[in-house]
Amino acid sequence: MLVTLNELLKDAKEKKYAVGAFNVPNLEAIRAVIQAAEELGSPVILQHAEVHENLISLDEIGPIMLQYARAAKVPVAVHLDHGASFEMCVKAIRLGFTSVMYDASSKEYEVNLAESKEIVKIAHAVGVSVEAELGHIFTSAVGGGEGRGSDSSEDYEDLEDVYTDPDLAKAFVEETGVDCLAIGFGTVHGIYLKEPKLDLNRILQIKEKIDVPFVMHGGSGVSEENYRTAIKNGICKINYYTYMNKAAGKVLQEELENFSGDSVFFDELSLSATEAMKNNVKAAMEIFMNP
Repeated sequence: MLVTLNELLKDAKEKKYAVGAFNVPNLEAIRAVIQAAEELGSPVILQHAEVHENLISLDEIGPIMLQYARAAKVPVAVHLDHGASFEMCVKAIRLGFTSVMYDASSKEYEVNLAESKEIVKIAHAVGVSVEAELGHIFTSAVGGGEGRGSDSSEDYEDLEDVYTDPDLAKAFVEETGVDCLAIGFGTVHGIYLKEPKLDLNRILQIKEKIDVPFVMHGGSGVSEENYRTAIKNGICKINYYTYMNKAAGKVLQEELENFSGDSVFFDELSLSATEAMKNNVKAAMEIFMNP
């Protein structure tokens, strides 16, 4: 069933678990995520990231995401991830998405504040939830499809410049009225090339200032222990894509390397990729839902 992000995160916040949010730039990914959620009886978030417009457009994939959400046996929110423009956010709202993320985190604080506030007015007028981002999420050189280039903690003289400031977070949420906030505490978009420098206490410091659901971006590749601590400290939504995508690629590579027949059929490969993603998503969901 199709629901708002607010509905999902309110329950997650009260019961101290996290809802998985999965980017789905193709039909195989949509089917894998919905199947995983239904098999576990878990709520879930289907996401389209604006940077995946090169893979498939919002106009093409959006209606399919909504169709699967409405038909699902579990609660499903349909979300625009890392919307970089008003136009994309409004398009998602008009299509029927139940939440949007407006990402102005790379802009000056005052600009992020003003623009996020405007998106909240537009979205809340039609009952759509809004996520914003404050701070910085690092981007890996490998598989970092949601980021803006490649960077790491070594690129910054002081990590205080990239971790979310608790006082700024309080002012930002109170003035904009956003429903949830993506915070920077050391996670990475893409594949972890080395152990991340996570400041998990940062989540608690922000929680002391504001009582809204927090979002972890760069959720793939985090250790099970760190997932559990992050959720305990206040993370209610975890964005996950790279390692699910990698799981599909790995099984296809293995099947092609071991293939001994006369013909390769895409439909069979498609089913294998879907199954691999489903199993990877289920493993993540089981941790998110049972911290």
